[in-house]
Amino acid sequence: MQQLMIYGLMALTATSVLLIFTGLRRISIRRGSSIDDRMRVFGSRVAPVLPSKQAAGGSQMTRMVDRAVGRQTFAQKLARDLARADLKITVGEYLVAVGIFVCIGLLIGLVLRNIVIALLLALAAIVIPRMLINRKRTTRLRNFNNQLADTITLLANSLRSGYSLLQAMELVSREAPAPMSTEFERVVREVGLGLAPEDALGNLVRRIQSDDLELMATAINVQREVGGNLAEVLDTISSTIRERVKLKGEIKVITSQQQYSGYIIAAMPIALALLLFAISPTYMLRLFTETHWCGWCLVGTSLTMILSGFLVIMKIVNIEV
Repeated sequence: MQQLMIYGLMALTATSVLLIFTGLRRISIRRGSSIDDRMRVFGSRVAPVLPSKQAAGGSQMTRMVDRAVGRQTFAQKLARDLARADLKITVGEYLVAVGIFVCIGLLIGLVLRNIVIALLLALAAIVIPRMLINRKRTTRLRNFNNQLADTITLLANSLRSGYSLLQAMELVSREAPAPMSTEFERVVREVGLGLAPEDALGNLVRRIQSDDLELMATAINVQREVGGNLAEVLDTISSTIRERVKLKGEIKVITSQQQYSGYIIAAMPIALALLLFAISPTYMLRLFTETHWCGWCLVGTSLTMILSGFLVIMKIVNIEV
């Protein structure tokens, strides 16, 4: 066992040194990347789901992972989630980082000589980064939707004052707060590098995945095809979005009590079981040591019913507007 721990520490040290040199090499490659490679990232007519390896300038390991999983469905979805969360990393970098954290968790468990802790730490290394990405993506989308009505009003007022659509979007990229300014800055940059405005707006809709934004982009594209007063159309869309946001806020206030009731009801049996285990471990362990499979069936059935009830409550209070 001690020899295994020594080998594990040696592997961890070697991995740390490799990561240091990989980071230094990444910096040097990024500084030396050509202008064509940089423009390909921001102005490609076909928006890549995974960043190009030339533009990413990552290590050999991350590029190998990108090539290995680039065409897989989960990698495509993960790349979209990373972009929607505004994380400037590739799928390969994410997977390599998670793999390193999993190895560290397993190594800690081996050092402590507890296989349960090792498995729990490895599972946490897989689940927690994904949860953080989803949380950041959801928060960014919520902030974007909250800013969208004011942004559309700014676009409409700019068009009335004589600005072109591209000038109005450039004004939004300068005046609006993040993440609105970041996304419209990218749209303006893509159009400046030769991408059609319709395609640039399409890329924006794919990155953000907002129904209100898709409505705005559709109105702009239709106006470019058939003409009309775009400012009035944008005003109507802005009013609709404001009413929808207001209605969502009222529904959230009304259903918040039921939502927290679901959290409490689902957490109470688990918290009670942990409390009893802390008070009297021998009493709780009889469920698994003396009843064998019957105890595990009871625990599995209880967890299934708790999860089912929680999902039903969340489905009831999740009212679509």
